[in-house]
Amino acid sequence: MSPLNSETLGVPGARIYFEVRGEGPLLLLIGGGNSDAAVFKRLADVLAGSHRVVTYDPRGNSRSVLDGPRVDQKVGEHADDAYHLIEHLADPGEPVYVFGSCSGGLTALELAIRHPDRVRSVVAHEPPVLSILPDAEQHLALLDDICGTHLREGMMPALTKLQALHGGRPAPALPEVHNNTDFFLTHFLRPFARFVPDLTALEEVADKVVWAGGHASREDLVHRPTLVLAGRLGREVRLFPGGHVGYARYPADFAERLVEVLTPAVDAVDTRWARGTGGRQ
Repeated sequence: MSPLNSETLGVPGARIYFEVRGEGPLLLLIGGGNSDAAVFKRLADVLAGSHRVVTYDPRGNSRSVLDGPRVDQKVGEHADDAYHLIEHLADPGEPVYVFGSCSGGLTALELAIRHPDRVRSVVAHEPPVLSILPDAEQHLALLDDICGTHLREGMMPALTKLQALHGGRPAPALPEVHNNTDFFLTHFLRPFARFVPDLTALEEVADKVVWAGGHASREDLVHRPTLVLAGRLGREVRLFPGGHVGYARYPADFAERLVEVLTPAVDAVDTRWARGTGGRQ
């Protein structure tokens, strides 16, 4: 299925490339790390049967070009980009569904904290909040070593060390329009992995957040922060097909599970919106 529409949107400091498929409630998919919109193509094609699906290249990746020099990325800026896309594409006052994986999960959580009225429900799939783990110092030192290895020895040795986050397994090959690995290792990995959402503010939107992880990544380091955060907020972790990037390998099953976990939130939020915030009748 070809995108219904592809455009770019000017935001402070960048132009964001995005694609829109399907009709129905708006669902924003936010990729992680060096991914761009291509990583969600197969998932979005399935979801487009029931949703208006928006995918995009995060700023600095592939077709979302920065206005100035490449600099360290900030979660808040990425959350603002997601908000600008919602403002551009959704009806006025319409809350939308959001799925974010890995660092995209951090963006999705920050979006929900900053703009709760524009979010119906957020699925945060294994956001790498390593700083909240009891052995955080060890893992943050690993990330520093990975970034240093990239500068001294190049990309492949750094990626080999990055496998420690994924049970020692190499990262699967994912579709992407351009190779964004250098940008990821230079300007993305360290600041995003050290980011911790405002836990007090997160409690205030806890009913909007679905904590998620992969069946096959339950024993991996990248899964542990999800367990800790969900536990602190008294929530369960919903498991999805595959591992950390199950959405790319099992798009049909993943889409079915995603719609399933969003469904309980749909009726309640739709009712509140229709009664109190100008929702379409």
